[in-house]
Amino acid sequence: MGRLSRRTFALASLSVLVTSGQARAVPGSRGRPAADGEMRGVWLATVVNRDWPSRTGLTAAQQRSELLAHLDRAVAAGLNTVVFQVRPCADALWPSPYEPWSQFLTGTQGKDPGWDPLGTAVTEAHARGLELHAWCNPLRVAMHTDPGKLTAAHPARRNPGWVMAYGGKLYYNPGLPEVRAFVQEAMLDAVAKYPVDAVHFDDYFYPYPVAGQVFDDDSAHAAHGGAFATRADWRRDNINRLVRDMAAGIRRTRAGVRFGISPFGVWRNAATDPLGSDTRAMQSYDDIYADTRRWVRENWIDYICPQLYWHIGNSAADYAKLVPWWAKVAEGSGTKLYVGEALYRAGDPAQAAAWQDPAELSRHLTLAARYAQVRGHVFFAAKEVAADPVGAMARVSAEHYGRASGVPVR
Repeated sequence: MGRLSRRTFALASLSVLVTSGQARAVPGSRGRPAADGEMRGVWLATVVNRDWPSRTGLTAAQQRSELLAHLDRAVAAGLNTVVFQVRPCADALWPSPYEPWSQFLTGTQGKDPGWDPLGTAVTEAHARGLELHAWCNPLRVAMHTDPGKLTAAHPARRNPGWVMAYGGKLYYNPGLPEVRAFVQEAMLDAVAKYPVDAVHFDDYFYPYPVAGQVFDDDSAHAAHGGAFATRADWRRDNINRLVRDMAAGIRRTRAGVRFGISPFGVWRNAATDPLGSDTRAMQSYDDIYADTRRWVRENWIDYICPQLYWHIGNSAADYAKLVPWWAKVAEGSGTKLYVGEALYRAGDPAQAAAWQDPAELSRHLTLAARYAQVRGHVFFAAKEVAADPVGAMARVSAEHYGRASGVPVR
């Protein structure tokens, strides 16, 4: 489809009425007619204004208008879930007593934007028949390494021993029990205040490795790692504790709220571990200390959405090999499997030739449909749903989302 025809397609599919800023589902909506649907999600990223708001310093009315437009486009595309990043950098997109307002709203960390983005997103998503998953990055503090740039009252400045500089960013150290307790408390504030449908973690646990740099957690390891044979085992246990405790905290705070994680798509390579996938890629188990397979097999989380951001036939990590591997991991577990899809790569001239074909993503959904364990897909990200430069999302919608799905199966 050309740009005009894709826009016409989207507008024709949009089944909401918007009056004085309020929306309601209407007959024919692709919203919530049944409780047995697949996951059809989109990530809405706020870090460095990736998807929303389009820039810092917009008025509250402008920010709200942009947010509602993203929700409307999700409905138009036949989606049923928005995964909204509400804690991008140890901050908040709601009035939190624990952490400052996000700088990505006003340009100034801690400055009140004059409205409640998370509260609005939950209300307006539900009015459109969409689920709203509150996406939190648990450990990233800042996209720079200078604690002095944080607001004076920031917990990272009040507790400088909690913070590590690595790879050009600041992180909380998950090896400290007090850090894990604090970040959970801060995130659970959103669950306590709002009827979100799920809490969602992304793929950032220990930071992705940077050549020549060391994550210097010697003191934390000396204090807390004595029971473990290796530092790697201790680090994995720290992340396991964060995941298990967060799951328990969510259940304790609000019944019915799910907990999902979207990890890097490779657990371990088969050359490292016979249980691993037929891939030659970074390994979340070894490199960021995320034992994603165990979380599924032991039912610690409600859903997993591995980021399978490779094309079919990729030599290092083939989508066609990773989908059945994850399906086997999920088989017989209580953890739902969704697949994270790289919509952002479609039509990007810097990507492989496969991504220049508007049909590549649609082929992903066709392939994944062979595996009963795959219960849906989530697309990265909202900006590309809006732009859709080669019509990949429009093709997915036309070929796979022509029938209402209802909310994701619980």
